[in-house]
Amino acid sequence: MTTTSPRPGPVRSAQRGGETVSRRREFEWMARVGLVARGIVYGIVGILALKLAVGSGGKATTQRGALQTIAREPFGQALLIATAVGLAGYAIWRLVRAGIGHGTEQKDSGLQRVAGVASGVAYAALCVTAVKILAGASSSGGSNSPKQTTAGVLNWTGGTLIVGVVGAILIGVALGQGYKGVSKRFLDSSKTAEMSLEVKRGFTAIGVFGHLARMVVFGLIGYGLLRAAIDYNPHQAIGLDGALNKLSHNSYGPFLLGVVAAGLIGFALYSIADARYRKI
Repeated sequence: MTTTSPRPGPVRSAQRGGETVSRRREFEWMARVGLVARGIVYGIVGILALKLAVGSGGKATTQRGALQTIAREPFGQALLIATAVGLAGYAIWRLVRAGIGHGTEQKDSGLQRVAGVASGVAYAALCVTAVKILAGASSSGGSNSPKQTTAGVLNWTGGTLIVGVVGAILIGVALGQGYKGVSKRFLDSSKTAEMSLEVKRGFTAIGVFGHLARMVVFGLIGYGLLRAAIDYNPHQAIGLDGALNKLSHNSYGPFLLGVVAAGLIGFALYSIADARYRKI
């Protein structure tokens, strides 16, 4: 009597496919180009916020707004296409790595895999936004604001709980960013052994500064969602631009906004440098 080995299930097959993709040279380049694209987006957001802080005509904007800014520049369409490709590559890299649980140079914890899924989905959505802008289907008012989205969710059964949980998660993400910055844990994902002493010092400085700036922004967004759930008031919800505007309207607002904006620029520089040194 002959026996046949059982066929692998769909999950196992998908994992094997992910393993195959992760070993390809093209996969590494997708990740590195994606890190550059992420840096470009954060850089534009930071520069516009810094110009607003010093009173030179900038504005608080979202990542979507940054993509629209790229589109308005000379050769904007070509630049936006390149950015969209990079964002797609970054999203695929994060999702595939989350699926298989490791890259070619290091393994991921369960929490890192969950974060990878969230990041991959977020940047896939940002890539879709870039494609819509290229297709002329996205205007300044073409998508729901955080207030509109939150208002819709609050009307769902259990919507208050959902908004509150998302807000709490974002506050957790903010604390995680702060911890990574203060502890310099982000260096664990980079090839620091290949850096000169001067490069490592600069890389560490912009990484710390950038992660702390993201902590402030994510914390404000999460707090806004939490307040929206508690008060049942969608007007408490804010996005990235709302978080930056909130800083500018407080005491010492221009100074605080300038510091956070500079930190976002630092994170942009860190992302671009990390495209060279990240352990894929």
